[in-house]
Amino acid sequence: MVVDDHPMWRDGVSRDLDAAGFEVVATADGVQAAARRAAATSPDVVLMDMQLLDGNGAEATAAVLEVAPDAHVLVLSASSERDDVLEAVKAGASGYLVKSASSAELIDAVTATAAGQAVFTPGLAGLVLGEYRRMSTAPAPADGPALPTLTERETEVLRLVAKGLTARQIGTRLNLSHRTVENHVQSTLRKLQLANRVELARYAIEQGLD
Repeated sequence: MVVDDHPMWRDGVSRDLDAAGFEVVATADGVQAAARRAAATSPDVVLMDMQLLDGNGAEATAAVLEVAPDAHVLVLSASSERDDVLEAVKAGASGYLVKSASSAELIDAVTATAAGQAVFTPGLAGLVLGEYRRMSTAPAPADGPALPTLTERETEVLRLVAKGLTARQIGTRLNLSHRTVENHVQSTLRKLQLANRVELARYAIEQGLD
């Protein structure tokens, strides 16, 4: 689903996604319309603008996830302001891309978002990681449960997941195959009892692994 208050931009992005093989199940221009159409269509990925007719992208993100909790929201906005980025992520957005991104970058980002990865325009990932670190400074209780033991390679992969790298980028960085990286990610998810890469990235940040 594509949510944007500019019809030409909304239609253009929809055409790009159609051409790349995605099915655009709905479009919307505001918070209320986005919630109604998400409830009706249960989209896998929602491309979300930050400036909408009747509110902002953070409000729309929260409204969409309330009626379609399995959706992944990727913000696509002209704004790269810190407050906009953090507000969107705190509302539940999986990633944030600025509109200066190319069509190829957008298609890659939608594909990664659908797979549960956190996608951010370079420069914005560090901003979000820093905020999560700030929010996660409370010390764990001394008598709390011991953290699961990860291998050195799993920890290395986890650190790169926290930086927002895709499995292919991690494979290139560590000289591993894409499949091997995926295996490490899945093993780590099982050990930590986490659902997806977004939760994995947040865990890594909380543990100071970024």
